[in-house]
Amino acid sequence: MRPDPARRSKQPSGARPVSEPQTPNWVRDAVFYQIFPDRFARSGRVPKPSCLKSWGSPPTAHGYQGGDLLGVAERLDYLADLGVNAVYFTPVFRSASNHRYHTHDYLQVDPMLGGTGALRSLLDRAHDRSIRVVLDGVFNHASRGFFQFHDILENGEDSAYCDWFHVEGFPLTAYHPEDPPNYGSWWGLPALPKFRTETPAVREFLWGVARHWIDFGIDGWRLDVPQEIDDDAFWREFRRRVKEGNPEAYIVGEIWGDGSRWLKGDMFDAVMNYIFTKACIAFFIGERIDRRHLEPEPLRDARPADALQFADAIERMLGLYHPNVNAVLMNLLGSHDTARFRTLAGGDASSLRLATLFQMTFPGAPCIYYGDEIGMQGGHEPDSRGAFPWDEAEWDLDLHADIRRAVRLRHDLPVLRRGSFRRLHAEGSVYGFLRQLNDILAVVLLNAGGGAEEIDVDLGVAVPDGVAFADRLAPGSWQTEQGRLSRVRLGPRSGRVLLGTSGR
Repeated sequence: MRPDPARRSKQPSGARPVSEPQTPNWVRDAVFYQIFPDRFARSGRVPKPSCLKSWGSPPTAHGYQGGDLLGVAERLDYLADLGVNAVYFTPVFRSASNHRYHTHDYLQVDPMLGGTGALRSLLDRAHDRSIRVVLDGVFNHASRGFFQFHDILENGEDSAYCDWFHVEGFPLTAYHPEDPPNYGSWWGLPALPKFRTETPAVREFLWGVARHWIDFGIDGWRLDVPQEIDDDAFWREFRRRVKEGNPEAYIVGEIWGDGSRWLKGDMFDAVMNYIFTKACIAFFIGERIDRRHLEPEPLRDARPADALQFADAIERMLGLYHPNVNAVLMNLLGSHDTARFRTLAGGDASSLRLATLFQMTFPGAPCIYYGDEIGMQGGHEPDSRGAFPWDEAEWDLDLHADIRRAVRLRHDLPVLRRGSFRRLHAEGSVYGFLRQLNDILAVVLLNAGGGAEEIDVDLGVAVPDGVAFADRLAPGSWQTEQGRLSRVRLGPRSGRVLLGTSGR
């Protein structure tokens, strides 16, 4: 869900940072794929209600199109072929909304998605293919259909659960459009009553939910609006219980800005890196930005950036966190809460190609929003939540091939996943950086401009003369001379990944 700009989290008191934050090792090698379950794939094995919208109809705020988890399980070969080895799902638990952020039952998968049995089947089949599965945890608020809240609706002051929510009066005005809700709710929306997380029973319930699904076999949690639970002790205990169940579980929070508060090693492992998103919009889309779709609020002030401005933004971002955290940040170009990247670029595919190449060669865990790889478009929600078209005639096959190749390059070259990072060049429209792992060097050069460029690259490391660097994306090779690669030509809106050794 989206951040609330009016609510700013306080700085922690009594924080207990860990000097060397430990983050899950597997995430360093992960390429994530975000799936909105109602819209990815529909299986004939899951019974459906009769009033579904047709598959591929314009997405609406409330309509269902009937995607399910068995549909995902049946498409795992597609994901594996793309190079995906981790999936993040928006919520899957029982709910009366197509996005399922209005949770009715935290211990049951929604029957329309195939129920808990479908999640079991999906997990088993995904793990057989070495694909991890991360679920969305909505622990700040529930729904009007959540049992304990419904009990208050039914029984008023006599409810046994009055201290589970921020009740301000009786009877609850939960279904009165003319009256604001007389209980705490997210963004003042009556459908989303906010938990009173200081209540011991609520804390135990939420921690128990987190551990239940870890024990079931999921590989981690993405946490919805976690800054709204402004309680470091809550999140420390959350981490303790999750990691006790699986020390390698991934905990990633939806924090749209600086996540330092939560990334000291005692709460989250990572955040959804929207700072990365914003920087990529500014540089790779640049003057093409379609500002009509630049939502939500944390992205609105994105402005076109040249290579130097982009490089400075990236280095400020990396400076926020420990290297162990930077190695597992979820680096995304868009999500269910934003317009699709290609739509922000006015339909320009080269912006997405370049940004994806950067994403796949940069430290952290890249995350593809479902359908971006085939050219799906859509403005801000709900338009960005369209149904995946499984007819390949509707795909941008060239884009799909390029993104698949970038993903494969990341898997093929450990230096792109685990190497050190250093800026090499940032001038005009050309940005370049070095990844190094032992004696393996990868020089990544990106030209966001509309004209060809020719540059000299000072590697900044001791490399003997005559060491060959070959482009892994297109024909071309260069040899070092006095620690430099000379006259490297970049076509318009293109990139190179040059691989060599330090000669040591």
